[in-house]
Amino acid sequence: MTSPPTVTMSDPKWRPSPKAKRLWAGEAALMWSPILVAEVVLAAIGFWPTWVHASVLAVSVVAAAVHVTIVPLWRYRVHRWEISDTAVYTRTGWFDQERRIAPISRIQTVDTERGPLERMLGLSTVTVTTASSAGAVEITALDRDVADRTVAQLTEIAQQNAGDAT
Repeated sequence: MTSPPTVTMSDPKWRPSPKAKRLWAGEAALMWSPILVAEVVLAAIGFWPTWVHASVLAVSVVAAAVHVTIVPLWRYRVHRWEISDTAVYTRTGWFDQERRIAPISRIQTVDTERGPLERMLGLSTVTVTTASSAGAVEITALDRDVADRTVAQLTEIAQQNAGDAT
């Protein structure tokens, strides 16, 4: 009995925009801001003993600093995406990494999203919705013109592959 042939896949070759690091740092800072403000307010009103406030605030400041400075760099090293004539392929994450491959024949919609921070930085997220229970494939933090070209390219390739998208 022979074993099936080994199939190897290379990692996707394209990175998000270099501005992705600023986007992810900004999102992390926005997440930590209310937490740090709440801790300062609780300290000001004397909610817990001073040593408790100081300890909690010190841990929070260190965690926020790591989240704002190191995590965006790490995510940028991991995040990749690629589009071929047959599939959309992404690799995402920073701690828990995920690889997604969506066959072009399964594409149902292709959308572009630009949140407030993304608009400020000239970035977009392309969402490829497929007939998958795992959900849509997102290509995050692309320069706006790259996102627009990606949507056009995916639309063109999907039209050429007359699948049933189910």
